[in-house]
Amino acid sequence: MSEKRNKNQIILVLIVAALGYFVDIYDLVLFGVVKGESLQQIMSNASPEQIASTGKFLFNMQMLGMLLGGLLWGILGDKKGRLKVLFGSIILYSIANLANAFVTDIPSYACIRIIAGIGLAGELGAGITLISEIMTKETRGYGTMIIVTFGALGAVAASLVGANGLGITQFFHDFTGLSLQNWQVAYIVGGLMGLLLLLLRIGTIESSFFLNGKDEKHIIKGDLKLIFYKRENLLKYIHCIFIGIPIWYIIGLLIMNSKDNFGPWLGINNIENGKAVMYAYIGLSFGDLLSGILSQILKSRKKVVYLYLSFTLLTSITFLFFLEYFVTLNASIYYLMCFLLGTGTGYWAIFVTIAAEQFGTNIRSTAANTIPNFVRGSVPIIMLFFGLLTLNFSDGVSALMIGLFFITLAFYSISRLKETYGKDLNYNETSD
Repeated sequence: MSEKRNKNQIILVLIVAALGYFVDIYDLVLFGVVKGESLQQIMSNASPEQIASTGKFLFNMQMLGMLLGGLLWGILGDKKGRLKVLFGSIILYSIANLANAFVTDIPSYACIRIIAGIGLAGELGAGITLISEIMTKETRGYGTMIIVTFGALGAVAASLVGANGLGITQFFHDFTGLSLQNWQVAYIVGGLMGLLLLLLRIGTIESSFFLNGKDEKHIIKGDLKLIFYKRENLLKYIHCIFIGIPIWYIIGLLIMNSKDNFGPWLGINNIENGKAVMYAYIGLSFGDLLSGILSQILKSRKKVVYLYLSFTLLTSITFLFFLEYFVTLNASIYYLMCFLLGTGTGYWAIFVTIAAEQFGTNIRSTAANTIPNFVRGSVPIIMLFFGLLTLNFSDGVSALMIGLFFITLAFYSISRLKETYGKDLNYNETSD
């Protein structure tokens, strides 16, 4: 009976983590979908250039929040527990979502995006860490695969609700009597979805690895010195970050700048960023499902990353320079390439799992929370490089140069890490 109960508890944690990441990605992508509509209402007399620059400022505020949140939640996860971080992050970004629906000025918008970013930073790392520690070493790859595969579909929901949520808006009007804009309702939907997850808190279990060392005073928990003051751990940490950057090179540069840069570069002028993001995340979800299965079949994380980096390199070069030689370019072909590019980034689940598996129990949460958020935080750096390169080169050449650099760096970094498939995670890091 106890074995069955434990199995059911693991399934419940898996459901909560997957649904939490679904809402996490929903909010992360939703801002990009509705920022134009929301800013046009808040900045009614502003020029398109002012709205665009304000949107970039707000995005940077969100990324700042995610960097801060990664550190905060990671340390708390090692000191106070994975489960507390999982639900704490869900509560924070859900409340921020609800508040975001009622902003009326840019300073308030910026503050809420920072708070939302802090909340968004904790869910994935806590979920992956928890699942990695409560599932067996032979099956935990399936658990992380389910979380990220289902979670990535939150981007699809954000694109659909953000761009086509008139029916939901009408429902809210009929139910509450409030006349809200579509972007406001989209934020409210995200907030309510997150708060509903709290109902599933009963019955979830904490990691036994964490609980076993919880009262051990001699074990140093959540201390960044264990990462940054130990050369071996620091190198592993840096390599893990470099492995993930190509994912956000694709999403943050090629996909999210489809309308302004890469659609026109290919001579297609009717591309919508929301659709490009949606198709890319459908691809990412499919890619994560496939990468998780491949990892279990091959019994290797590293081989899967090599395969996906190779596919990402091939699709990036084809997308930027050779696509027109194979097909007649139109919006449908462009969105198909977004799907394929997204599929190439589908090693995100494997990447976060590798990050969690590289470190001991007492700093695992810190690593698993901060590494993905440093990867996400690479987007402003990528965009800075892109802006500088476009002063002398075309958009396509500039993007390819950046891609070649970071993909090569990722190949090198994965070669320097040890295989972690089937690794026993029940150990602690020491300061020696």
